[in-house]
Amino acid sequence: MRTPSPLHSVPSTVGALARLVCAKLRSAGRGLGPILSEAGLKIEQIDDPKIRLESRAQVKLLEIAANELQDDLLGYHLAREFEPREIGLLHYVLASSGNLVESLSRAERYTRIVDEGIVLKFNVEKAAIVALSCVDVERPLDRQHIEFWLFGIVRVFRIFTDTRLAPLRVKTRHVRDAAPAEFRSFLGCDMDFGADVDEIIFPRLAATLPFVNADEHLNRLMTQYAEDALAHQTPNKAHIRSRVEKVIAPLLPHGKARATEVAHQLGLSRRTLARLLSAEGLSFSTILEQFRRDHAKAYLNDPALSISEIAWLLGYQEASTFAHAFRRWTGMTPSDRRAGIR
Repeated sequence: MRTPSPLHSVPSTVGALARLVCAKLRSAGRGLGPILSEAGLKIEQIDDPKIRLESRAQVKLLEIAANELQDDLLGYHLAREFEPREIGLLHYVLASSGNLVESLSRAERYTRIVDEGIVLKFNVEKAAIVALSCVDVERPLDRQHIEFWLFGIVRVFRIFTDTRLAPLRVKTRHVRDAAPAEFRSFLGCDMDFGADVDEIIFPRLAATLPFVNADEHLNRLMTQYAEDALAHQTPNKAHIRSRVEKVIAPLLPHGKARATEVAHQLGLSRRTLARLLSAEGLSFSTILEQFRRDHAKAYLNDPALSISEIAWLLGYQEASTFAHAFRRWTGMTPSDRRAGIR
């Protein structure tokens, strides 16, 4: 007898960033329905701040919105604009800490209250290093979200210390052809793209800079609230879409991303898989198409990958077949997209 496939938990987020993006889309006169649907979200989820969202869906929404708004620096711009207090409990835990070391030590533990898709690590050796990693998200798909976090961290710690705190260097794993001038102007340092880590390197002395709103009593109280929040945080069960996408990823380059094989790896019959997808208003072919389209756009941001290599990674035997599909999705060729023609 086949053992039923377990429903693994997937990272969720309070969705403050997704809601900020939607406010920006609304102010630009964009209809939310189709955009949210492409990200696997619904308007009701956005309009109810009590509902947590899948982290993957939020990451995807940012990339879609950046394209829709023709703002390739959307994550950076959001980091400059957002109100830190909207983070809620986490903000008050961090802001009431005594200094950078205390604050980031708490951030390591409590960041997942607001976003389980981000893991933050901090250490102080020769420098004060803040490292980020993404959970359950393929890193090439995540530029806007990770840039929001990198620039947002620098900004909030400038607010907490009331200084023009400048990193020594910022590194990120995704690729850009060149660092935008706005990035260097804001950071006051160089930014390395295509690195093997996502991290911010502060001077070691920055670790002991006092916070302007340090309050030992308030911090003890907020930390206890944060502990209670962690204790009552229940992992979301994975939607079938997330489970299917996770299985599709390693199968694509080998041309095996078929419904029968995906169902088998999930411990389901093909008919059961189709029924579960239908219950979420989806089909396997729709998920596969959207998965390929999203990854194609991400891969084209990496100049180290040739068009033929991208076609192979997406499961196409011929680059021409990939080019035809990409033109159908976007109205342009992969080469045009890479050249920045919109």
